[in-house]
Amino acid sequence: MSLPTDITLRQKVETELEWDPEVDASKISVSADEGGQIELSGQVRSYSEKWSAERIARRVYGVQNLENAIEVLLPDVDHMDDAHIVESALSALNWNFIVPQGRIRVLATRGFITLEGDVDWHYQKRAAEDATRSLRGVRGISNQIAVTAHVRVGDVKSKIEAALKRNAEIEAKNVIIETDDGSVTLSGLVRSWAEHDDVLTAAWAAPGVTKVVDHLAISILPAFRAGFGNEAAESGPEARGTAVSRRRPD
Repeated sequence: MSLPTDITLRQKVETELEWDPEVDASKISVSADEGGQIELSGQVRSYSEKWSAERIARRVYGVQNLENAIEVLLPDVDHMDDAHIVESALSALNWNFIVPQGRIRVLATRGFITLEGDVDWHYQKRAAEDATRSLRGVRGISNQIAVTAHVRVGDVKSKIEAALKRNAEIEAKNVIIETDDGSVTLSGLVRSWAEHDDVLTAAWAAPGVTKVVDHLAISILPAFRAGFGNEAAESGPEARGTAVSRRRPD
């Protein structure tokens, strides 16, 4: 498969947005450059739709980095005061059996929610955000929930490596793992956003992990698909002239 140009990449993302009924693609603009950088702009009617647009665009082959500049413009019927948003969010969290009861605090300012508190596992942190994303009146979410695992295991690195090797969708040899107590740093090359997310999920699933620093880079070069192995990861994507994407630490 040849690498997409900026024009074909933009067209592919636009087509994917039009294909998915979760978003109104007519309200979203897409720009792209030759390095696989995508920017989404425009206006949508909910934060859930903004989040869905980013998820949809990321699954298109060739997207290596994405900036979501979409503005949430709520319809009049969906405007809620912050007190009602907090009440709705707390109710949604209380009804979600994955989220630990009584450990999450919710703040709201002009429709922007901040989630605070602590949980034992990252999937619980993610569930709290999932539970509040589609609430009426929400314009954005800042997830500040801390993962404070109480379990400690001896060799977190080997457990994560084993999990990556079990996953048929991951080229485990291209991922570098460094651990420091409950903190895990991931670097190296992956082939897609889907593989990127699978690697992060595997790292967060290890008992005792409280922090994952994401330095993974996405490469779609044909030579990488054939597999450079650890040599490519160790020499670094910049050294090989690879177009990459960097993610901020979670």
